[in-house]
Amino acid sequence: MKVLLIDDHPLILSALKTVIQGLGDHVSVVGAASAAEARGVLAADPDFDLVLLDLALGDAHGFDVLTEFRAQYPAVPVVVVSASDRSSDVIHAVDLGAMGFVPKRASNEILFEALNVVMSGGIYVPPMTLRSFGDGDGAPAAAGSVPQALAVVREQAEAGAVQKTPPLASLGLTPRQTDVLALLLQGKPNKLIARDLNLSVETVKDHVAAVLRALNVSSRTQAVLAVSQMTHQGGINAWRNPPR
Repeated sequence: MKVLLIDDHPLILSALKTVIQGLGDHVSVVGAASAAEARGVLAADPDFDLVLLDLALGDAHGFDVLTEFRAQYPAVPVVVVSASDRSSDVIHAVDLGAMGFVPKRASNEILFEALNVVMSGGIYVPPMTLRSFGDGDGAPAAAGSVPQALAVVREQAEAGAVQKTPPLASLGLTPRQTDVLALLLQGKPNKLIARDLNLSVETVKDHVAAVLRALNVSSRTQAVLAVSQMTHQGGINAWRNPPR
């Protein structure tokens, strides 16, 4: 597995390279200390399996780089690794196509988990986004913006309840809606979902609307965050591969 790590802090770049290489001998890591250097690396060799991107680069805005790389290298998943854990930054990153968001203060174990989730086709978001879909500083979320299902999950977790099946199973989705949700969580637009499932775009739109209603959310990004929390620790692997 080839990983491109982009961070303009030498100590952090070195530390993250060491941590990621700890995944095994099959992992090779290339470091880039700037957006310009990263562009050069990808232009010379776009055959990377994963890009880890710091948002605070000295020569470019991280979100702009994320948008650029997702457009130019759509097959290469990008995971944001940031000093921020603001919910607004997580949501914005997922909106722009990031397949994961890992705060730098997270443990090595969480980083490994996030990378495994992403490389398995899932999307990882940090558990702390559960507290709100607001600005991440502890302020209450806007009315109706936190899915009711997530509140149930949180209450059960705080009560120490053990869930043997993902709470998604209780949402009452049809098998086809579950297929649509799995592809939606991979970031696929309606046209690609329609092609993959051999459905019309209008039918897919109806299924997406039903899924959002079931999750009590109003956008795809909120659906990603909701499902990531409901299936524990950001993992959505059980929902990523619908039958064809």
